[in-house]
Formats: sequence, structure tokens, C-alpha cells
Amino acid sequence: MTRADRLDPDHNRWHWVAVDLRVWREERNLSQADVARICGVDNSTVSNWESGTAKLPQRRAETLDRVWRTRGHFVRLRTLAESSHDPDWFNAYTRYEERADAISTYSALVLHALFQTEDYARALIEGAQVVDDVEGTLAARMARRQILDSPDAPELRLFVRQSVLEDPVGGPDVMRGQLSHLLELSHRKGVVVRALAKAKATHAGVDGSFTLLRSGEIEHAWSPAVNGGRLVSDPAKIRGYRLRWDLIGDDALSRDSTRSLLRDLMEAMK
Repeated sequence: MTRADRLDPDHNRWHWVAVDLRVWREERNLSQADVARICGVDNSTVSNWESGTAKLPQRRAETLDRVWRTRGHFVRLRTLAESSHDPDWFNAYTRYEERADAISTYSALVLHALFQTEDYARALIEGAQVVDDVEGTLAARMARRQILDSPDAPELRLFVRQSVLEDPVGGPDVMRGQLSHLLELSHRKGVVVRALAKAKATHAGVDGSFTLLRSGEIEHAWSPAVNGGRLVSDPAKIRGYRLRWDLIGDDALSRDSTRSLLRDLMEAMK
């Protein structure tokens, strides 16, 4: 059984998009290579759309509707999928994270997983009291950090609220170790850590944490939430995230000032 045969269009709207693409293609006696030529992509991209491992982009949906004269069917279906919850969003997000050239993340409540120490992560997971397999969840989170040490490590940018740095997650010793880890990361090539001072109470990040992932010319946005989160691939919506990111950067402390803040907070936790 292929991955496409395991799709569940009755309960997952992105699977519905994938299945319809395959059905409409086969009704026209077209190959995946034919669709690839219509959309200006390679054959593997069409295969990924039909298997549900990649999402049909807005621009390609518009192309199919125009060429196949489907009266906006794929654009409407894609819009419906984009607006609904997808239980596979987080798995898709971590796959994009693994392949990203650049990761820009804003942390409003807790540090992003890629910046967490093992002790800090364990304290968060245990404190939430919603995970049965603490060790398995912790191991999966720590495994994500491996991309930071790879030869093709992505550019990494972190904006973080000062209150996140002050919360003694796991106690003073654990938090001091976490701050030390952040300080060390801030000196690495390709890594930027900047704090948003407490004095800046109103800013573009008040709505919560988010992450921008870029791979080549493709960009995705991720907003975490209780029981999951939301993965966004619509370029128009991503521009809104990018504007918010830039505005937060306008208000954040410099890299050197952030390092000074980290040292001060570490000293205060002794």
C-alpha cells in the first residue's frame, strides 16, 4: 500500500486536496509528469502533493483551476484546508525544521525547543503533567537539536521576552544552566539571540510565540498552541508573520545588550 492509498480525506482536508488532485488528473488521463509540466515543477513535487507529504501551493492551485477549467475548485478546497486544523501539522513542521536554511523564532512564554537544555526541557515536560512518556518526549525534543551541530546547520535567530529568561523553570540551578547555554549559543556563527526588555510591555509579539522557516525560496510559519498548533504556508499570511518579526526586532535589545542581560540574570540566580 502506497502512502497515497493511506490518505484519509474524510477527516483530513489536506488529504482531500491530495486525493482530488490525483482523481482529477487520472480522469484526464494525465501522468504526474504532465501535471508537473502544467505547474512548472518537477515530477517528485507532484508525487509529494498526491501522497500528502507536501501541500499544494496557492499559485499551483490557481494554475490547475485555470488550465483544467475547474471553476476555482482547487483554490476553494485549499482555502478550506488552510483554515481547518490538521492533526499532522506538527509532524510536517518538524520535517520542515530539519530541512530549513534559516529558522527565525520568537519565544513569548518558554524558550523554543531548539534552544532548550535537557534539564530545562525535562522541567517543562514534567511540569505540564500531560505527557505519559516523559523520557520518550524528552528524547524526541533533544533529537531536534542535532541540526545545530550539523555541517549544514541553519541560520538561527531568536527573539525572546525577558520574562521568559527570568522564569526559574526547574529551579535556579536549571535556569542558570539554561541561560549559560543561551549565552554560549549567542557566540556561535550563524546564531543570533536578542531579548525583548520588560519595559517594552506592548509590542508586535503580544499575541504569542511563532516561528518562520525558510528553505530556499519556500517559507512556512508555525504558531504553537494547546493540543497542537498551526502551520501556515500561504505567502500572503506569511508576509504578516514576517512583518511582525521585523517589528519585534525593531524593539529588541542588541546582541551585546542581550548577552549582558543573560550574565546579570545568571548572577542573580546564584
